[in-house]
Amino acid sequence: MSNALTMPVSLPVPSALGNLESFIQIANRMPILGEEEEIDLARRFRDDDDLDAARRLVLSHLRLVIAVARGYLGYGLPHADLIQEGNVGLMKAVKRFDPTRGVRLVSFAIHWIKAEIHEYILKNWRLVKVATTKAQRKLFFNLRSMKTSLATMNPAEVNAMARSLGVKPEEVVEMETRLTGQDMALEGNPDDDDERVAPIAYLADPAAEPSEVLESKQREHLQEVGLREALGALDDRSRRIIQRRWLAEGDSATLQDLAGEYGVSAERIRQIEAKAMQKMRGYLAAAA
Repeated sequence: MSNALTMPVSLPVPSALGNLESFIQIANRMPILGEEEEIDLARRFRDDDDLDAARRLVLSHLRLVIAVARGYLGYGLPHADLIQEGNVGLMKAVKRFDPTRGVRLVSFAIHWIKAEIHEYILKNWRLVKVATTKAQRKLFFNLRSMKTSLATMNPAEVNAMARSLGVKPEEVVEMETRLTGQDMALEGNPDDDDERVAPIAYLADPAAEPSEVLESKQREHLQEVGLREALGALDDRSRRIIQRRWLAEGDSATLQDLAGEYGVSAERIRQIEAKAMQKMRGYLAAAA
């Protein structure tokens, strides 16, 4: 949908001005839709694939994206980039919005806007490239705002926060350590004394010759292609089970989760998974 939506000719085009402040000013002047008009536009988009209706829904909610994105400026990422990612979430929300559920688009869209911004931050912020579990994400986006001071939390505060967020105390301590960590210069400071060794001196990998790097990338590419083709050889149910169990980002599905989804026993899911893995191993071995 993001590729299909373009701004209507009859309305100002914020993105065309190339200036963030101008974009914000024009977005804030976009008319706010009444409930009946919003439902009518949503029905036109859902039933008739009316892209002009979808664009009007998006434009009328740009101020929501700007307001949500402003709340994430503390992570050191450009406001314009946060807004851009939030706009992607807004368009996804418009695409999935059901006007018959009695919920306003603003309430529905805020989840999608935040989700896209969260993903962007997690992929780009230096401290959280390993924040892939639900507990880590929850801590990352709540820990700083919940701390009562800049000092390191004591055990009682750690336990209280762990209970509040439903995570383990050690996870709270680990995330606080990451969030209060300091950057280290890779090449050091020219004014440092001779006894100090910069990380560049011991992080260099003498084995990383260009030919080895190229060979490694080629091997990784072949593995990715082989895995994709092996998954393609499975039936839809087996492929989805493997993807949910082993290839999902974040928390993987349990046998019980999938058993409930397909209406079978957990043992049956395990049997399907084992058979699919065996088939994939045979496919990969034959292709090697």
